[in-house]
Amino acid sequence: MTAIQFQNLPNLQRLKGFLPELGLVCITFDKQVRFRTMTRTRYLQLTPEQRQSALRELYQSNLQRLDGGLSFCQENKLRLYRMPSSLFPLSDMEDEIGANILEEMSADLAKIGQRSQALGIRIVLHPDQFVVLSSDSPQVLQSSIKILERQARTFDLLGLPRSPWSLMNIHGGKSQRPEQLVKVISQLPEAIKSRLTFENDEYAYSASEILAVCQQAGVPMVFDAHHHICHENLDSYDDPSVAEMFYAARETWENPDWQLVHISNGETAFNDRKHSDLISAMPSVYYEAPWIEVEAKRKEEAIAHLRSWWLIENNHK
Repeated sequence: MTAIQFQNLPNLQRLKGFLPELGLVCITFDKQVRFRTMTRTRYLQLTPEQRQSALRELYQSNLQRLDGGLSFCQENKLRLYRMPSSLFPLSDMEDEIGANILEEMSADLAKIGQRSQALGIRIVLHPDQFVVLSSDSPQVLQSSIKILERQARTFDLLGLPRSPWSLMNIHGGKSQRPEQLVKVISQLPEAIKSRLTFENDEYAYSASEILAVCQQAGVPMVFDAHHHICHENLDSYDDPSVAEMFYAARETWENPDWQLVHISNGETAFNDRKHSDLISAMPSVYYEAPWIEVEAKRKEEAIAHLRSWWLIENNHK
């Protein structure tokens, strides 16, 4: 399948039936899809030779597990998968041992990327909370960009397109810094900026605030309905502002069929910021969402639950 054919795939799929695609976030609840890691402390205790050996074995193992994750998605008819940001831990260390190992593994990574394309599975990423592009600290900003560069290089090695189809989604970070954020985005390398999206959160950047950043910076917005109702202290996903922000976010996507949104429910109350096990409430406007990442504790069980009631309701509308 050529890159052009692959990039047109979402449009072709959408013509078949208008059901939103529900996405798996990183791992499965029942431990079928799990990844290994290594702490920085443990790594620094090793000799350079030990580091190389340990990371090579770990990276090969996690790459096989990523392949297993694709198989799980295929078996369960999932076409959206959020890859763990820690898939290749310590690959951004200054000694560059991990980075060099990934370059050596480029052929293996390319095969996995080709398989995801052949299966029509969209791979996305949510870099960790240490990425803060609005920070006042030059050190934090430099570290944030380095992390994004490493993640973008991994996507390149996988052969994933430099577009929001293979997005890297982050939060706005330090509040009340929209100008700083827009400026930094404009200076990012193409491998990052071409994939970058921003998500509203409960504290620092409301949906309208991160929307303004995305509009000025020319990057797509990932709308999170639960973050929105928590930030605005709303009592329903069908508050008019939810649909308003959903449609406004869609306008930031050059290809609306690629629009991605997030859903979670509160654990103990509607406005609880902690995620629940399953999803029992959905915004009505999400029936129009092409792609939805399901952020619930029970992972694939939450997706199956949504399919059992919400997608069935959608199909009968």
